[in-house]
Amino acid sequence: MPLLNLGILAHVDAGKTSLTERLLHSVGVIDEIGSVDAGTTRTDTLALERRRGITIKSAVVSFPVDDVTVNLIDTPGHPDFIAEVERVLGVLDGAVLVVSAVEGVQAQTRVLMRTLRRLRIPTLIFVNKIDRRGAREQDLLRALTRRLNVAVVPMGRTAGLGTREAAFTPGLGPSALDVLADHDDHLLTAYVENTVSYDRLRTALVDQTRQSLVHPVYFGSAVTGAGMDALVSGIKELLPTADGNPGGPVSGTVFKVERGPAGEKIAYARMFSGTLGVRVPVVFGDARQEGKVTAVSVFEHGTDVRCDEVPAGRIAKLWGLADIRIGDALGRPRKAESHCFAPPTLETVVVPAPGTEPRALHVALTQLAEQDPLIGLRHDEVRGETSVSLYGEVQKEVVQATLADEYGLDVTFRETTPLCIERPAGTGVAAEFIKKGHPFLATVGLRVEPAPAGAGVDFRLEVELGAMPYAFFKAVEDTVRETLGQGLHGWRVPDCTVTMTHSGYCPRQSHAHQGFDKSMSSTGYDFRGLTPLVLMEALRRAGTQVHEPMHRFSIEAPADTLGALLPVLAGLGAVPGSTETRGSVCVLDGAVPAARVHELEQRLPGLTRGEGELESAFDHYAPVTRGTLPERARTDHNPLNRKEYLLNVTRRVGS
Repeated sequence: MPLLNLGILAHVDAGKTSLTERLLHSVGVIDEIGSVDAGTTRTDTLALERRRGITIKSAVVSFPVDDVTVNLIDTPGHPDFIAEVERVLGVLDGAVLVVSAVEGVQAQTRVLMRTLRRLRIPTLIFVNKIDRRGAREQDLLRALTRRLNVAVVPMGRTAGLGTREAAFTPGLGPSALDVLADHDDHLLTAYVENTVSYDRLRTALVDQTRQSLVHPVYFGSAVTGAGMDALVSGIKELLPTADGNPGGPVSGTVFKVERGPAGEKIAYARMFSGTLGVRVPVVFGDARQEGKVTAVSVFEHGTDVRCDEVPAGRIAKLWGLADIRIGDALGRPRKAESHCFAPPTLETVVVPAPGTEPRALHVALTQLAEQDPLIGLRHDEVRGETSVSLYGEVQKEVVQATLADEYGLDVTFRETTPLCIERPAGTGVAAEFIKKGHPFLATVGLRVEPAPAGAGVDFRLEVELGAMPYAFFKAVEDTVRETLGQGLHGWRVPDCTVTMTHSGYCPRQSHAHQGFDKSMSSTGYDFRGLTPLVLMEALRRAGTQVHEPMHRFSIEAPADTLGALLPVLAGLGAVPGSTETRGSVCVLDGAVPAARVHELEQRLPGLTRGEGELESAFDHYAPVTRGTLPERARTDHNPLNRKEYLLNVTRRVGS
């Protein structure tokens, strides 16, 4: 049976989850439609999702459309949970982007469509809520073309907009031929010669949709069911089914990890090739470790059912792989995809309430990080504090509620702060030699130089590779990368070139008629212990500049409110860019510190009579030039202080 792995994406509150319920009902999987407000939907299973009426975790549900099995993945719409969407995109064959007929194209709608187009995921657009007062058709079609910068093909016409009787009648209008001919020279010729048949037009529509050249647009209502039959037909006819050879080498991707009732890990994976069976060894992850799947469930008819194997094309739940992580490859790795969305740029410290056990809190946070790898944990043993990285304030509230609901842990948070980085300001060189003021049997010399943004850490050798055992070079490189997690001001140093300029070691030695003497011979510990001292001294001589995360923003608001907006933006540290006036509306672009985006969101309605619309996304890091440089408390043994570092390390070894 053909398979289609379909994603439902939208700006928050556009009606994704309600659409999922209606689709399941229209194809006969459920007898009664669940309500988001009542917390009875099939895909919002978390207690917090049902209370808040928003999707937080992606969920999979399956339904048949004639001879096609559709695995539908409902994704979060709030920007704070964009990481959950990112993981889903890599396993999709097609997508439905939901847009509200009343609110129209919103900030997250544009972000999602840009990503769908970049990944060339065939996408249908469903305009929901045509039964709501203020629903639009022609204006909204023009907005889709202009604001999403895509070619759209209306798949019918509406009637009774804004009423409970609103309906959608499918059918290709004259505009379809104009749009499709723009991407097909042969069709354009037939158009000019007036020889285009309906079948030819339909074939062109299918081909161009599957190539992501055009995006068919359906109208309807998830509440009343209007337009559902047309959308279901479009999903089956226009979107491509999954490919992959079940007899080929095993290759799959894990896009979600959750914990079962007994605390066991359950991995959600999409198979792209081969067939993964129960009790059959499979390698997974960056370390290419081997494990065995102990149980498999696939999705069918609105639920998941146990089976013995999962073939290419399917999505399955896997048990038994205790060390599996989100993003791990199963079997043969596929070509790595770059991140679709930016990493989190904010951080906060978790504060346990009196009586909350720190160990239990650490375990709970670690398990949450397993389910969302972009939530970075940072534990400060000296202060007994744990920090988490976040996308926004709503995500912080969700972490707090999840800890309370699922783990019984009461916590609060300190003020959210931006996650800065450090960049070398120049070149710095340092070296330490054996038996010269330190207890390590190692010689290490390092040179640190700036690198372009996004270049990462490049480790190089200026010494002969055969000058000492390879394991010692590897110990130095690994320690360099780890140490650069905290620069001179405590922030990560993501982009630089580190060159090893000096090396030396003591060969294995032993007393007469006795075994190996560690006190006379170098080990990996010596190089791991000495490298942070050398690296931080080189970095100190190079100097570093702290950079803060900046969001690009676009504000669309009434033109007469621009005078009130500009002083507020200046007070938030924003740097306005271009301003464009479109009739009574102005569009203002620029950059604003990530730490001030939430405040801008809160103040915008009052400054624009509730008509302003903000779109923002991480863009770049900019040097901090105002006020005091932000510092981040260190969580290592502080190699910036030689005496303290050596005392900490030797104490650690002594214990």
